[in-house]
Amino acid sequence: MTIDFQHIPSIPKLIKDFLGKKLDGFQNNTFNLDNFRNQISEKQQSYSDDKRELLYNAIFAQNQEEQLSPKQLEYLFSLKDNNTFTITTGHQLNLFTGPVFFIYKILQTIKTAEFLKSNLPEHNFVPVFWMATEDHDFDEINHFKTRDHYYEIKGNAGGDVGSIRIEDTFFIQEFEKEFKDHIYGTELILWIKKAYQHGKTHTEAIRYLVNQLFADYGLLTIDGNSKELKSQVKDVFRKELLSNQLFETTKGQREFLEQEYHKVQVNPREINLFYLTETRNRIEKINNEYFILDTNLKFSEEEILNELENHPEKFSPNAVLRPAYQETIMPNLAYVGGNAEIMYWIELKDYFESINLPFPILIPRNSMLFLEEKTFRKIEKSGLQVEDFFGNFAGVINQKILDNNDIKSLLEKKEQDLIHSFSEIKIEAEHTDKTFANLVKAEEARQLKSFKRMQKRLLKAEKLKQSEKVDQLQNLFLKVHPGGTWQERVYNFSVFYADLGKQWIADSYQQMDVQKSELIISPI
Repeated sequence: MTIDFQHIPSIPKLIKDFLGKKLDGFQNNTFNLDNFRNQISEKQQSYSDDKRELLYNAIFAQNQEEQLSPKQLEYLFSLKDNNTFTITTGHQLNLFTGPVFFIYKILQTIKTAEFLKSNLPEHNFVPVFWMATEDHDFDEINHFKTRDHYYEIKGNAGGDVGSIRIEDTFFIQEFEKEFKDHIYGTELILWIKKAYQHGKTHTEAIRYLVNQLFADYGLLTIDGNSKELKSQVKDVFRKELLSNQLFETTKGQREFLEQEYHKVQVNPREINLFYLTETRNRIEKINNEYFILDTNLKFSEEEILNELENHPEKFSPNAVLRPAYQETIMPNLAYVGGNAEIMYWIELKDYFESINLPFPILIPRNSMLFLEEKTFRKIEKSGLQVEDFFGNFAGVINQKILDNNDIKSLLEKKEQDLIHSFSEIKIEAEHTDKTFANLVKAEEARQLKSFKRMQKRLLKAEKLKQSEKVDQLQNLFLKVHPGGTWQERVYNFSVFYADLGKQWIADSYQQMDVQKSELIISPI
């Protein structure tokens, strides 16, 4: 079964409006074959053969240690063809891929490329995974969770996480204990041991794992932390340093989002660049000098521009500038991302226009939920639907507790009788003294308040009386939402892969409809 994003209360209104084509200026950036045709035309005009050669060489060099599949090689070689375009997603280098939605967003990227090839066969479409190697928040990526355990790795934080070398491998021993008796546990254990060998980097680990999982689908990985690739965005970085271009050009959209949706996903800084040494530090301009925060480094304008010209690899875009970097160096048509990612891309439309860069089609990724058959049976037995677990579940519990309650029905009837009685009195009271009319209104409010108080006390009493039922419903909620949140944001893919192997990957791929944004719920 599926639930459309439009029917899930927790999906942000901005995403719903974007998908519903209610967001002005973005109708051409939604999933639509005509939009893809237009995007192809725009990209062909703006993306040069020289860039294709550079991209091919970079991906080829970065994957020399990997045994690329025939389909990966076919896709890689096709990048040289000006009729080839990419569909991209990206993610942090979470330990052993982190939460399972890492898998879903990649599968949707692959399936989108396949969908486009089947509908626009005169073109080639290559799925690409952008590794966020330059992020420096190690605490965000150094762990993952299974049903029974929490795994964490230690490392020297502060620099780009992709360069951190594996020294702590204790978590592998614990992982082996948990999965050694599962059908595909041995495969998982071999992968985690090879990926996280002592001395390897986190970039190498994730590249290896992604290839193990998706090589047969043709997925290519790319690491943006490259001098050759960054050389192509020196003009973009220069404008960022000199005129705060991203900050200035997004002001109007940010004000609109704040006013209309009461939220801006990411607030750009005046300079959205970091400087890479052994650490990754923000660049800030103070009195015409450029300071590398938390270091002793500083540059004059001439010095920092010379540094950019000669060492572009030392400059690292932050989350809001990275989209422009990605779209500059790749013949990209669409980006598949989570809701939070899509919301900060939406901030950037005017910025892209200011640097003459085609703005891509944005695709909010699908979500997936896998439940055991016995959980489905318990949900059915409780009289609920799976949809009930994705709204106000506290309200659902209250409703179930008071189902067919005679006192509740009586209170509601008497409350309506009271409202009716006072409505008659208020009509007559209007013909008397104003103070008397006000007294009647105040008395009505006081008595209605008493009814509300009785209803609350009734609910509290019934919850105590039916505490076992309340506990059952709350435990059922935690089966659907482990830890109180969406399953895909908690469990690692190993939870599902351990017993089903690559068939689980294939089944997940099969269930996705890339033309829709929805929650897919499936038995396991």
